[in-house]
Amino acid sequence: MDTDADPVVAAATAVRRGLTALGRRLRQEQGSPLTAVELSVLGHLHRRGPMSPGELAAADRVQPQSLTRTLASLEAATLLARREDPQDGRRSLLVITAAGEASLRTEMAQRDAWLATALAGALTTTEIELLRLAGELLERLADGAVPTHARAC
Repeated sequence: MDTDADPVVAAATAVRRGLTALGRRLRQEQGSPLTAVELSVLGHLHRRGPMSPGELAAADRVQPQSLTRTLASLEAATLLARREDPQDGRRSLLVITAAGEASLRTEMAQRDAWLATALAGALTTTEIELLRLAGELLERLADGAVPTHARAC
């Protein structure tokens, strides 16, 4: 398929390239002790509350086994804890600890500060507002909230 002929494919390509490059740059700017997967896990627990390991894996769209080392590392660092599921005692729930909340806040504040400085130094007010709106749309896409019939513009 010729991507130049389809504006939706061209937009998808531009968004993917931009997100990839920006993600790489954010990781370079912040020498975080936490990996991207660890930050993702903490972020899910912060936003959604206690989750089972399986629910967490589904939220990250990975197999539960893929998170085993990550969860063990975060638990050892006391950034998350396991609690018994009140509805099913055979199951454990993962919860973010106060230390995990603090680490996540610090990481996000550093990344947001760098990005805010970059935005202010390189873009107009209108471009910054467009990116804010694009960020909301990207979150909707990531959450799967855009129906397949929404393609028509």
